[in-house]
Amino acid sequence: MNIDRHWLMTGVAVVAALGIGFGAARLTIGPSPSPAAAEQGHAEEAEEEGLVALTPEAAEQAGVTLTTVSRGGGTELMLPGRVEFAPGAEAVVDAPLPGAVVRVHVAAGSRVAAGAPLVTLRSPDGAAARATVDAAAAAADAARAAEQRDRQLFERGYVAQARLDITAAETRRVEAELRAARARLAAYGSPGSDGLVVVRSPVAGVVTRLTTATGQMLHQEDQEVAAVADAGRAELVFEAPPATAAVLRVGDALNARTSDGRSLNAVVTAIAPPGAGSGAGGVVIVRARPEGAAPPVGTVLSARVASGAGTGALVVPSEAVQTVEGRPSVFVVEDGGLRARPVVVGRSSEGRTEILDGLTGSERIAGAGAFLLKAELAKGEAEHGH
Repeated sequence: MNIDRHWLMTGVAVVAALGIGFGAARLTIGPSPSPAAAEQGHAEEAEEEGLVALTPEAAEQAGVTLTTVSRGGGTELMLPGRVEFAPGAEAVVDAPLPGAVVRVHVAAGSRVAAGAPLVTLRSPDGAAARATVDAAAAAADAARAAEQRDRQLFERGYVAQARLDITAAETRRVEAELRAARARLAAYGSPGSDGLVVVRSPVAGVVTRLTTATGQMLHQEDQEVAAVADAGRAELVFEAPPATAAVLRVGDALNARTSDGRSLNAVVTAIAPPGAGSGAGGVVIVRARPEGAAPPVGTVLSARVASGAGTGALVVPSEAVQTVEGRPSVFVVEDGGLRARPVVVGRSSEGRTEILDGLTGSERIAGAGAFLLKAELAKGEAEHGH
C-alpha cells in the first residue's frame, strides 16, 4: 500500500510540473502578432530605408554642399573668372563745385545709405551761389511789395492799369530769377553762406574707391571724390578662348566654384566676342547671373560650362554619386532629410557624371561631401543591426 501511495504522488507531481511549464511558456512567448501588424512594421522600416534625417541647413553645416542637377553631355569648358559689379551698379561721385576738402566722412569699404555724407568741402563758388540766391530772394520780396502797393493805388484810382501791369511783370521776372538761383544752388549741394558743401552718396552701397583726402584742392577738371557700388548687383565674369563664342549661348547653365570649394549655379547673360569692349585681346568675356547671393566682389572663381549644343543629358558632380548597397546612388533633398536614390550613370569627364535614369532634373542633391551622408547612413544601419 505504501508502494501504491508512492506512485500516486509521483504522478501528481509530474502533471503539476507539466502544467506549470506550459503556462510559463505561454507567458514568455505571448500572443503572436497579426499578419497586418507585421506587414505595417515592414512598410515603415522600408519607408525610412536610405534616409539620412538631416535638414539642408544641418547638412551644409556638416560639410555637405547642396547643388542642383544641370544638363550637359556636350562640350564642357573650364573658365577662370572673378566676381565683379554688374554694369551700372557703381556710381562715380563728383564734387559739384571746385574747392578745398575740409573733412572726409568715409573710407574705402564703408557701407553707406543713400544720402549719406562722403566729404565736406569749402567752395568760394558755393558761397557766391548762396549770395546770389539771397539777393534774388530780396529782389523778389521788393517786387511783390511794389506790386501790392500799385494794386492798392489802382483800386483807389490813383495809378493807371499800365503802371500796375509793369510792376506785376517785374514781380514775375525776379521770381523766375529766384527759382533759377535756387535750382543752381541745389545742384551745387546747397552750400551755406560760408561756402561749405556736403557731397552725399546718390545710392546705398559700398564705397569701392576714395580719391580724395582732407586738405586736397579739387579743381574744375578733376572733381571725383569717391565711387559707391550696390553690393547686391554683382555678377560672375569669366575669360574664355575665342572658340567659346561658337558653342556658348545666352541662357546656358554654368557651375562655378570658389577657391574654398563653395559651389555656385549661374546662367550666362552676355557673351562679348573677341575684340569687343572688355573682350579685347582675343579673349571672350562671359558674364553670368548667380542664382542666389554672390560671393564678395573680387573673389576668384573657376567655372564649368555645359554648352547648350550638347546632348541635354542630366549631369551631376561626380562626387555626388555614391555606392549605397552596391548601387550607384545620389542623395536627394526631401522633406524628412536626404535620401539615397539609385541612379543609372553614364559617362564621367572632368569631375561631372551623366545620369541616364533615376533623376528628373528638378531635384536638389548633395554634391561635394556626399560621402559624409553615405557614412552616416552606414552608421545608422550598423546601429540598427545591433
